[in-house]
Amino acid sequence: MSDQFDLVGVSWWKSSFSGGGNDCVEIAKIDDTIALRDSKRPGGPILRFGRSEWKAFLDHLRTDGLAP
Repeated sequence: MSDQFDLVGVSWWKSSFSGGGNDCVEIAKIDDTIALRDSKRPGGPILRFGRSEWKAFLDHLRTDGLAP
């Protein structure tokens, strides 16, 4: 994976459970990865996860009762 990617036209979204505030994370699908950023710092660092990594993360949250 390249360290740089084009963010033009990327649609970021927040969970409906975030309450509409600005203290949450946003995610986007970029190529074959899931990107994650801090909603307060949209120009800041972005973490990227492969599909299997993202699925494992969500499965872990659900198993521990931390996600709907």
